[in-house]
Amino acid sequence: MALRFLHSQLFVTPPVPTTSFANKTVIVTGSNTGLGLEAARHFTRLGASTVILGVRALSRGEAARASIEASTGRLDVVRVMHLDMSSYESVLSFAATVSKECERVDVVLLNAGVNRGTWEVFESHESTLTVNVFSTLLLAQALLPKMQETSRKFNTSPALSMTGSEVHEFAQFPEKHAPLGQIFAQLDAKKKDGKDVDLGNRYQLSKLLQLLCARALAVEAATASSNVTISTANPGLCKSELSRESGWGMWVLELLLARTAEVGSRSLVSAAGMGAEAHGKYVSDDIVADVAAWVESEEGKEVQERVWKEVKGEIDGVLAMKGTA
Repeated sequence: MALRFLHSQLFVTPPVPTTSFANKTVIVTGSNTGLGLEAARHFTRLGASTVILGVRALSRGEAARASIEASTGRLDVVRVMHLDMSSYESVLSFAATVSKECERVDVVLLNAGVNRGTWEVFESHESTLTVNVFSTLLLAQALLPKMQETSRKFNTSPALSMTGSEVHEFAQFPEKHAPLGQIFAQLDAKKKDGKDVDLGNRYQLSKLLQLLCARALAVEAATASSNVTISTANPGLCKSELSRESGWGMWVLELLLARTAEVGSRSLVSAAGMGAEAHGKYVSDDIVADVAAWVESEEGKEVQERVWKEVKGEIDGVLAMKGTA
């Protein structure tokens, strides 16, 4: 695992994507900076008719739009919309507006994420879990009907991709042994054995949980005869604001090994254009790659089912309560 990571960071440079996104509507979340901004820039350069930036701070989103327009020379393509992934209401409002106002949705890149070093609670969950897992999957579920409609109406194959990470391979997950239905109850406990929970592993774990859910959602979508490709794309270790709370160790690692956000974003854009071969898969360095061996083990498959049951149960409840199920 470590050798594969080092080889990728030191010796692999993903090529600049060339797939055309002409006439397509693309959504990129977490797109006012870093990977999301650079991915949106590529989608715009590659001909997308509409690129929606889902951002928490509209002023920063407008600055991102101006940057993309200046670098690509394409005006009236990028649209900025408010999206706060710490709020289910904001997630559903964003999805409802998109579904109502956009004729089609061809590509959704769920890139928004956090790496928190301090304990916060949003929507009754520790904040990293809320943003990286629950809200990400909630937005995916809320946008899927529009993407399926796009597939039928325009005879095309939309793509929904989540920004993953190779760090899922290093996640510690003792909560997988929790009683049935209690995995997230244990993860949401601030203290363990009388001590504050160490969040040093939380980002890695959130990416593992997100990957498990993406795989499960892909199976469900295929069962429902959907023509939407669902994948997880790994951009590699990149220089990013995401690590600003991670401490000096990550700073040193980034200094020595990290790709630029632009280089990392190439893999996100390429994954969105791969088509059916990427469905339910983990894409790294522009190819379908192996996930952590544990994920494919019998235990991993059983835990995936349990994790997805808990996440989907909450998501379905939120959608039903808001009348969007």
